[in-house]
Amino acid sequence: TWRQADKTKRQPSFAKRHRDFTHALIRRSLVEQKRRRRRTNMLISKANRNEVYKYLFKEGVVYAKKDYSLPQHPDIPVPNLQVIKLMQSFKSKEYVKEIFSWQYYYYYLTNEGIEYLREYLNLGPDVVPDTLKKSARPAGERPGADAGRGGGGRGGFGGRGGGRGGDREGYRSERPAFGRGGEKISFGF
Repeated sequence: TWRQADKTKRQPSFAKRHRDFTHALIRRSLVEQKRRRRRTNMLISKANRNEVYKYLFKEGVVYAKKDYSLPQHPDIPVPNLQVIKLMQSFKSKEYVKEIFSWQYYYYYLTNEGIEYLREYLNLGPDVVPDTLKKSARPAGERPGADAGRGGGGRGGFGGRGGGRGGDREGYRSERPAFGRGGEKISFGF
């Protein structure tokens, strides 16, 4: 019985202690590597940052394909990854709203984003993005009204009785559409 009591008080062997110690070090280093990966910030040059900010303020909208290896954004002379990362930063600060569709990111400026970019780019309060500018056409006119279609009303055919689509007989020819020799086909309904 004294041998059993002696075994419970014994220290673990050197090999077991060494193995536990190395496992602890490896676990600790893996955790540190994960933390470092999370903490790494992307360094973006001030010139590239300014290009993206100017474009975003001018247009009010930025899109980016979800292709992190794309060497350059199609509209801005900046790598695509930097555009995406800058917009992710803006999204976290609620300066833009993000919509993702068909492998493309779409970012829209919010009012807070407009204020921030005005301050960052040293622009006056009278300068606004293109998305907020009013168009030059008269206020009461609809976008498709000048295309020569029938007068207002519902739908695209000019409403009841007016224009091209109101009267069905107006666009039918005199001769029948099918059959040979001009005979009409009756379906017996």
